[in-house]
Amino acid sequence: MEKHQRGTLPQSSVQGLIETISRAGIQLKWGEKWAGNQLQDHRVINWEFPFDSTATQLREHSMSLRKGRDQVSDCVLVLQHWTVFTEVTEVFILVPALLGLKGNLEMTLASRLSTAANIGQMDSAKDMWKMIVGNLALIQVQATVVGFLASIAAVIFGWIPEGNFRLGHAILLCASSVATAFIASLILGIIMIGVIIASRKVGINPDNVATPIAASLGDLITLSLLAGISTGLYKELEFNDYANPLVCAVFVALTPLWVLIARRIPSTREVLYSGWEPVIIAMAISSVGGLILDKTVSNPNFAGMAVFTPVINGVGGNLVAVQASRISTYLHMNGIPMGDPDPNPRKCPTPCTSFFGSNVNSRSARVLFLLVAPGHLVFLYTINSMQGGHTTLTSIFIAFYMAAALLQVLILLYLADWMVHWMWSRGMNPDNFSIPYLTALGDLLGTGFLALCFHVLWLIGDRDTDVGD
Repeated sequence: MEKHQRGTLPQSSVQGLIETISRAGIQLKWGEKWAGNQLQDHRVINWEFPFDSTATQLREHSMSLRKGRDQVSDCVLVLQHWTVFTEVTEVFILVPALLGLKGNLEMTLASRLSTAANIGQMDSAKDMWKMIVGNLALIQVQATVVGFLASIAAVIFGWIPEGNFRLGHAILLCASSVATAFIASLILGIIMIGVIIASRKVGINPDNVATPIAASLGDLITLSLLAGISTGLYKELEFNDYANPLVCAVFVALTPLWVLIARRIPSTREVLYSGWEPVIIAMAISSVGGLILDKTVSNPNFAGMAVFTPVINGVGGNLVAVQASRISTYLHMNGIPMGDPDPNPRKCPTPCTSFFGSNVNSRSARVLFLLVAPGHLVFLYTINSMQGGHTTLTSIFIAFYMAAALLQVLILLYLADWMVHWMWSRGMNPDNFSIPYLTALGDLLGTGFLALCFHVLWLIGDRDTDVGD
């Protein structure tokens, strides 16, 4: 196992360091005493990430992730035929943007709290509750704003191609988006906090657990809430003109309260002021993916794409979020101070150094990449066994689908290696900035590659679209 950095500590400080680092899932080995100088009362500590246990944890949690993805695929298969999805097709544009909230908010929250837990910022009950309350308030502010902006993007992207604007549908999209984002973020935020606290108590690195659970549960909860809320509000359009505007007004009116709470906590005050750029840009990127999805599934020849989109997007986003969170934690614990000039600046990584290097992050990238093929094969088998979707799983389709999935994750893991280190060198906390960009790019790449696959398959004659009807 590779040693990464060597440092010295006074003997009196060693025990506290052991307790803090052990909770982060890092093994300590004592070195020899330094002799022949004034540092004889110091000891040398070598710290290293337990890669074997990490790989085991990632494999174990990928099983729960697969179950969540199967349930999401079943959900999409049913929901795409619901009245609100057929009558207000702009709801499809909301799907990637709202599902992307798990990367913009929940997975960023998980990464932020995992790092805080690993470096000892949640050791005392007082500090822990400050982190919990501040971060919950913060993601409620972000969820309300992002949900509102996502609905505006859906209205614009739906109106521009067709030239048809309906005020009732626009307010429906706004109410559904804001309510879904708010409720989903609250539920998932509470779950994430519980997972991180439990992980620390049982000695598991939260970086390996929290982000996959946030991703798998996030898609299912968000999609279910969006379908239920939008259906209920759509029915109210016929009988009550005030229901949708009232829902929007209630959630927007609560925003100042969450802002006041988040401002009182130092750790969230900075994110409240500076953390909007990645969240909003990531939402815009995901909305472009939603536009691709909307225009593709609206064509009966490509109806089968709907059931595969959350699978390919979710897997890519989950894996890159785990990698980004691990690299960020590694830099917080072993790197030079964030933003300080590096005496040995890191060159732009190549794919070879990102995937075939000897450091721990390259090893975890290889493990995560190797999870792609078996994971997607399980998803495809599950969808096929339930006769889901609108596409026969021929060998040609599987080959194109796997190529798209592998290329998506390959690009994302490479970008994660470059982006996290680049943000760290610029003084930007990767826990707050990297995951929104990476998961949004995962949505765009996954949706784009999948749409390209369906178009190419149609051109070469693989046109079976009636399976699962």
